[in-house]
Amino acid sequence: MKLLLASQSPRRKELLSSLGFDFEVVKIDCEEILPEDIKIEEAAAYLSELKAKAFRELASDEVLITADTVVAIENQILGKPKDEHEARQMLRLLSGKTHQVYTGITIKSGKTITETDVADVELDEMTDDEIEFYIQNYKPFDKAGSYGIQEWLGMAKISRMNGSFYTIMGLPTHLVYKILKEI
Repeated sequence: MKLLLASQSPRRKELLSSLGFDFEVVKIDCEEILPEDIKIEEAAAYLSELKAKAFRELASDEVLITADTVVAIENQILGKPKDEHEARQMLRLLSGKTHQVYTGITIKSGKTITETDVADVELDEMTDDEIEFYIQNYKPFDKAGSYGIQEWLGMAKISRMNGSFYTIMGLPTHLVYKILKEI
């Protein structure tokens, strides 16, 4: 079996490697646009499946993994920030509140399996100086919701979480392992 990971995320590469799998990283060009009427809890799975559908035909011995993570708060989805201003806005919105992180995975071989895992994350209040420190030192522009749990903000400001740390990091490793083991 030849495993293909369609993700440029260094975190997903690290996590899949830590699970003990050998894989090749592949690139998918896919415009990630959500339908306006999509339910928040379905968005990550939708985007993950969209990526899998955009990939070329698989050879009989290939298995493709795609994933997408969305952060949601107050009935809105926070994607990756476009710039520092948007990152500040997102972090101010998350400050002192509980939000949800949804990560959808799609594993495609002879058939396509898509699952979503969700975690609740509670952040302590953040001052403007703390937000600025985080943005300047960690450049969270490739992260949904403008933060990475494995970085300073996760260590200093997450007071509680309910769900998988790895789902919040961007890959629900327990689901990936279970599905790959089955196929």
